[in-house]
Amino acid sequence: MSTIQRIALILTIIGAINWGLIGFFGFNLVEAIFGDNSALSRIIYGLVGIAGLINLGLLFKPNEAHVREPETETTR
Repeated sequence: MSTIQRIALILTIIGAINWGLIGFFGFNLVEAIFGDNSALSRIIYGLVGIAGLINLGLLFKPNEAHVREPETETTR
């Protein structure tokens, strides 16, 4: 996993936690920290959205555990 994918995954997790707080408690952590509808909160939302799109590529990436090297057979 590349550094960009790791950063995107962290941002996606932060976004998921924020949506969980909104869904369960009606509390928006991003707006509480950066202000209601401020430019900075909109930037955070934009970065989380881009991170989700980057992580979409991970969904279709083959699992390395299932990818095997071709076996060579020895014949006698």
